[in-house]
Amino acid sequence: MSGSDEPSSGDGVVKQERALRTRQALIGAAAEEFDLYGYDGTTLSRVSSVAGMSLGAMTFHFPTKVHLADAVQQEGRAVTLAALERLSVEPITPLRMVIDLTLELTRLMEQEPTVRSAIRLGRERPGTEAWSDAWLPTVRGLLDRAYESGQLHTDALPADVTTLVEHLTSGAEAYLRTRMGSDPAFESAVAQLKRVWHLALVGVSAEASGVPRQADPPACEETDREETTR
Repeated sequence: MSGSDEPSSGDGVVKQERALRTRQALIGAAAEEFDLYGYDGTTLSRVSSVAGMSLGAMTFHFPTKVHLADAVQQEGRAVTLAALERLSVEPITPLRMVIDLTLELTRLMEQEPTVRSAIRLGRERPGTEAWSDAWLPTVRGLLDRAYESGQLHTDALPADVTTLVEHLTSGAEAYLRTRMGSDPAFESAVAQLKRVWHLALVGVSAEASGVPRQADPPACEETDREETTR
């Protein structure tokens, strides 16, 4: 066989690049479908049609819907982790970092179908990793540092503020799913979240007396403490 008949390394690179582009196109099409119709409402034939390729070409890369959903969730997680890495180099305080992180997460939810799909698939596929698992540990670590450095009130415990962050991001997603596609002029969820964070930081009560007193601990908790001191 002559040298000209042998496959070159360049041919292999071209094939790999083509396969990668095909794979990414399929993941993008699947993300759109999963975002709109959920796991149960999405079919391989529909995804292949949206991607503009045959079902056989698609199943070469993703034999089943499980494989395809896994890839979409992994892509959404990768996009999220990349955003966290970019933010981590900013020279700002831990609390400011938490705020910026939630705004960036909300921006991703607005602009990245893979992220919205990762969120939805994490809910609809029991046993798979939740999207929040990619960023909640970072938030908790930042809030621990913020508390230790005196950025948080003494009664604003890191665990409670972490719960607040979870509710804020969940609320942003719910707002987006309600408004996206219904009104092209709907308010950005990022802009809305900025206002909510302002309220959270300055408080909403004009007087200290307006803050509800914490409920007394249940009698069973008091009993448990007595038992542990005996």
